[in-house]
Amino acid sequence: MPDVIEQKIKQVLGGLSLADSDQLCDFTLVEQNEAIEARGIQPTASSNYVPICQKTVTYIVAAVLINEHEEVLMIQEAKASCAGKWYLPAGRVEPNENLYDAVKREVLEETGLSMDPKSLIMVECASGSWFRFVMTGEVTGGTLKTPDQANAESLQASWVKNVEDLSLRSADILPLIQRGRDYRKGVNPPWHSPILPADKSREKLFLRLIVCIKRKATNRMHVLLSEKTSLHLPVCEINPNRNLHSTLHKFMVEVFGDGVAQHRPHGLLSVEFSGGSGGDGLCFTLLISFRPPLEEVPIKGKYVWHELAQNVADGLAQRLPKNMTVSLNVVR
Repeated sequence: MPDVIEQKIKQVLGGLSLADSDQLCDFTLVEQNEAIEARGIQPTASSNYVPICQKTVTYIVAAVLINEHEEVLMIQEAKASCAGKWYLPAGRVEPNENLYDAVKREVLEETGLSMDPKSLIMVECASGSWFRFVMTGEVTGGTLKTPDQANAESLQASWVKNVEDLSLRSADILPLIQRGRDYRKGVNPPWHSPILPADKSREKLFLRLIVCIKRKATNRMHVLLSEKTSLHLPVCEINPNRNLHSTLHKFMVEVFGDGVAQHRPHGLLSVEFSGGSGGDGLCFTLLISFRPPLEEVPIKGKYVWHELAQNVADGLAQRLPKNMTVSLNVVR
């Protein structure tokens, strides 16, 4: 089973979905392992809670598009509550729609331009049931919406050099724009390669952890595994009524006790979401590393450390620098 788990880690590091026919992994075995994962997940929400798009869970997509003149694509809002204000192309994901198609649709409706999404650059969550997925990409066609084409989607669109000079609907988009600029320019390298949401049906909201640590005696990297049912990467259910930090903290205390040693959540290695008939849930894979060595980090419950093969350990180590994961921002 550890070999299957290492295949799963390779899959996540490669930004792959189970539909991809890459030869990194034996996908049948990985799917079997995910079935084992599911039996070991501790519920944190009412058994009656089912994530249903635009009803019990809210998914937002936003696009940060920057042209060759370092201008950002912006739209002027048409909604009565913020009419005339400026914002990024953004909107709610519709039922049975995946994130990739949703951001393309929003950009086309609000700006008149066609977008080819290239990568997630940030995921935000304000609670366990509100998520915003920020993507960047390239404009591939269309015609920029002018004021005489104003409709319920937007009043107009424009390429803007100094976004701060606009009357903004909210300043919450400024960090998103800065993240997009930094990604485009490769500021503070290295940066993660393109990561797009993987098309994978989920019936609930899940958080999967890849927790890595080094053994002092050997300097070899290990990852945390759950053995509640059979060995698998630790997964918990996201509480829809609490923020993600609360879910993560509770899970870490369950594994390591109240005095959790110094550790760092780096960011997301993958986002799994389908928005189709298989459910409106999702699964985030979060990378966490411990500063102290394995010998100084006790664990409790049915968890064990597994030593990684060197090639898998090297791949994981390459994702530890600051910008090598998709930024996860918990909005308070």
